[in-house]
Amino acid sequence: MTKYQILALDHISSHGLHRFPGTRYVVGKAVLQPDAILVRSHDLHAMTIPACVKAIGRAGAGTNNIPVAAMSKRGVPVFNAPGANANAVKELVLAALLLAARNVLPALHYVAGLEPGAADLARRVEEGKKQFAGIELPHRTLGIVGLGAIGSLVADIALKLGMKVTGFDPEITVEAAWRLPSSVRKANSIEELLKHADFVTLHVPLLDQTRHLIDAARLAAMKPGATLLNFARDALVDEAAVVAALRARRLKHYLCDFPSAALLREPGVTALPHLGASTAEAEENCAVMVVDEVREFLENGAVANSVNFPNVDMPREAPHRVAIANANVPNMLGQISTAMARAGLNIHNMVNKSRGDMAYTLVDVDSPVQEAVVAAVAAIEGVLSVRAIPQLPAA
Repeated sequence: MTKYQILALDHISSHGLHRFPGTRYVVGKAVLQPDAILVRSHDLHAMTIPACVKAIGRAGAGTNNIPVAAMSKRGVPVFNAPGANANAVKELVLAALLLAARNVLPALHYVAGLEPGAADLARRVEEGKKQFAGIELPHRTLGIVGLGAIGSLVADIALKLGMKVTGFDPEITVEAAWRLPSSVRKANSIEELLKHADFVTLHVPLLDQTRHLIDAARLAAMKPGATLLNFARDALVDEAAVVAALRARRLKHYLCDFPSAALLREPGVTALPHLGASTAEAEENCAVMVVDEVREFLENGAVANSVNFPNVDMPREAPHRVAIANANVPNMLGQISTAMARAGLNIHNMVNKSRGDMAYTLVDVDSPVQEAVVAAVAAIEGVLSVRAIPQLPAA
């Protein structure tokens, strides 16, 4: 049987890649006709994605390095691994809270500047500690913008540290709401959250509506002397406005995962080299999750954790399956059913789900699906992609 071809453009954890059985898959960095592409940080905007690509998997949460809109027009799902790196990011946010509260980094820099052989070393150490006196976290307020997998974990650990937690997320899902600790106070707006928070941490995706979410106006609305943490995406904040707020001493600290020319050597800035998901555990979790998602799609047409397709799954009840991505328009199911009926195919089961302008349909039939049937369905106006998926033998 023909093997699926997987192009891995970055170092993807072997714990994930080994989940592609060698009897069914070829995986490598030199695959020429890939059925799917796996990436971490590789910029797919800068390459021509072959027409044979049926799916793209991002071993992480963000998909800014993938042309999602273009893939939607081609009927190609883009998968990610939401929550797989949540614990790693949570731990880094906790470290950043402690670094800021206790002025750890300025204190380290002070000590690094001392002369080991100085006669007054002990005196300078004692004098120095006075200027780095910090605060304790209990009873301080942490404002969390974005209450998904990471935000809810950050809320939980902050509460265990004795902090008060306020959250804002107008797009919160039912699942995330159930996961959120009940003692988190819900803010009605970002401005309300900023006004009272001693620390603010951002955990939202970078979208057109969230770009420069924290700008000069919102920085001015923050509690004077507050600390801003950004371990989500760099462009969520207006860096020039942050620097201005730090210089004006309205903002005390800005801790982030995104060094830039505007931030380097700026007093009050602590910028880490994108360490949020850089743990062995997070890399393994992301790889395992996205490989399983891509496998399920290629082998069964199932969709889970796609950023542009609805979640769709249907147990196999017949040996032959057709997967169809199409524009979410009226009478699409009727046209698909008619095309199959004309070819003499008996529909055993069918499921259709939509997400915005995108719809996705799985159809199980009792007999093999000929190429002419695939072509007939593909010719329907609004159909973006069609695949006939035979039932695979047991691995």
